[in-house]
Amino acid sequence: MILSVAILACNRKKSQENKDNKYVLTKNPEETEAYFFVATSKTTKSIISKSQLAHHKSSEKAVKDISRQIEKSQNELLHQINKIAVQKLIIINEINTAVTNKDVYELQNKKDAEFDRAYLNSTAKSLSETIRLFESVANETNDTVILKLVTHYLPKQYEFLRKTEKIKKQIN
Repeated sequence: MILSVAILACNRKKSQENKDNKYVLTKNPEETEAYFFVATSKTTKSIISKSQLAHHKSSEKAVKDISRQIEKSQNELLHQINKIAVQKLIIINEINTAVTNKDVYELQNKKDAEFDRAYLNSTAKSLSETIRLFESVANETNDTVILKLVTHYLPKQYEFLRKTEKIKKQIN
């Protein structure tokens, strides 16, 4: 009887943590926070790379300007994430850089106005993902340091998303 209960408990735990080989948030605050730092770092690095590419490749002044602003803000965010992660003994490594850089590689092959639209679409998607991560962790954690980070950077993410959408409408 005890053996069957233990087996059922193990199987249930595995099914909660692994769905389609993707990490699913658990109720463990440390795991939730670690996932938040890793995922936010990944999307932030992607946004930075795309913005750096936009500095050199964009034909629109508005796109170049917003890309510089976004890059500066995302670099600050990444610095804060790394600082807090180190304090919490969370290691953020570069495991899936090929997957992370897929958008950047696709952008690099775009030409002129096609590049500007692709950059704005890709950046808006990444900003939306960052916003979802911020809102999710804000609902799941009571850690004041993380909540302070979220309350500082979440409005900036929304502002950049709005500006990006506005520039997209102007270009189209």
